[in-house]
Amino acid sequence: MDLHLILEIIVLLGAIFLGVRLGGMAIGYTGGLGVVVLTLCLGLKAGQIPWDVILIIMSVIACITALQVSRGLDYLVQVAEKILRSNPKYINYLAPTVTYFLTILAGTGHTAFSMIPVIVEVAKGQKIRPAVPLSIAVPASQIAITASPVSAAVVFMAGDLALGGLGISYPLLLAIWIPTSFLGCMVTAFIVSKFAKLDLEKDPVYIKRVANGEVKPVAEVSYEELPKQAKTSVLIFILGVLAVVLYATAISPSVGLIENVKLPRDGAIMSFMLTIAAIIVLVCKIDVSKLYSTSTFKSGMNACVCVLGVAWLGDTFVSNHVDAIKTFSSSVIEQYPGLLAVILFFASALLYSQAATAKAIIPTVIAALALKENPDLAYIVVASFPAVSALFVLPTYPTLLGAVQMDDTGSTRIGQYIFNHPFLVPGALAIAFSVAFGFIVAPVFL
Repeated sequence: MDLHLILEIIVLLGAIFLGVRLGGMAIGYTGGLGVVVLTLCLGLKAGQIPWDVILIIMSVIACITALQVSRGLDYLVQVAEKILRSNPKYINYLAPTVTYFLTILAGTGHTAFSMIPVIVEVAKGQKIRPAVPLSIAVPASQIAITASPVSAAVVFMAGDLALGGLGISYPLLLAIWIPTSFLGCMVTAFIVSKFAKLDLEKDPVYIKRVANGEVKPVAEVSYEELPKQAKTSVLIFILGVLAVVLYATAISPSVGLIENVKLPRDGAIMSFMLTIAAIIVLVCKIDVSKLYSTSTFKSGMNACVCVLGVAWLGDTFVSNHVDAIKTFSSSVIEQYPGLLAVILFFASALLYSQAATAKAIIPTVIAALALKENPDLAYIVVASFPAVSALFVLPTYPTLLGAVQMDDTGSTRIGQYIFNHPFLVPGALAIAFSVAFGFIVAPVFL
């Protein structure tokens, strides 16, 4: 390893580390800073800007924003809350189930924010440390991105630059990723329930907070009566998502219902999402001036900037070392298939985005393994994909920090060594099981 390469790696990791320390959208800013240093100071050629990923995120978030203003998102949260409260003793299983399927539907893990206070309340009512259900519910909301039909990561993986270029259909990928990732989360929930410390009243921090009057009593359950347009908007949204899946299936070469494709998959998802939003605005008569101030719109803008900076930085480094990466990948990953999942795990922990990680690494791996000539090895990429969800490793991701802040019992806390937080082990286990199930299922279906 020469000095120049060492300097490049220092800039790459340094930009990411600085962004993580600054927090939030700043990781996108520092990604741009890293691109400037790598290109203008160290002479690398700038990588590709991930426009496709950014535009998909923008269109999906635009649609979810309309759903939020119409109160449809509130309706979904109410349904999920009723599920949690109706079976409180199963909170350790229901919490990750709810956050998982909300993400599946919405295509963003930020929907977990709305469920965190409910999970805390239900756990407190059962005298269970809220850290236990939260420790798997938050990672589950991130892992579900790899199984959502409208997430930018899945759309990219189903595209021509990734698995779609190998003739693997979009519906087949969903048929593999949804059951394997969900089962991985549920097995983890079982393990966490059996081995974690559940008794809230034995938690020393909780005992101290109760003595100081810092823990709120469990609130009485009450549900706001939502306008009729809330249910209507949810129905429109669900029908729209189904239309996306059906269209993507119809244009898939393996299905071939539509042969003369006028609108490709990426364009279809973007245009369908915007169309759904337009229908919600027209039918539900929402005030469009409220769209810009929603939490969903703000988090979506944050995600776009982060992906722009970090993915561009990652692609700038990777694209300038493609030959070396191909040589390493072809010799090592083919011999040790599970190593790809490990690479994706640590890359996503740094790149802070499932879509950015997939875009930076997967095309190079596909080329390195010559998968177009050796399609039998495609199962390695399919099975390893859930490993791009390790956004919980650094305790700085918004939903993770939200869980820490919203748990007034103090059971969900970040240790003094930074990495000793309650999400790390359950999240890693959930990904490991998801990948393991993928290696069992993918070779059967591909």
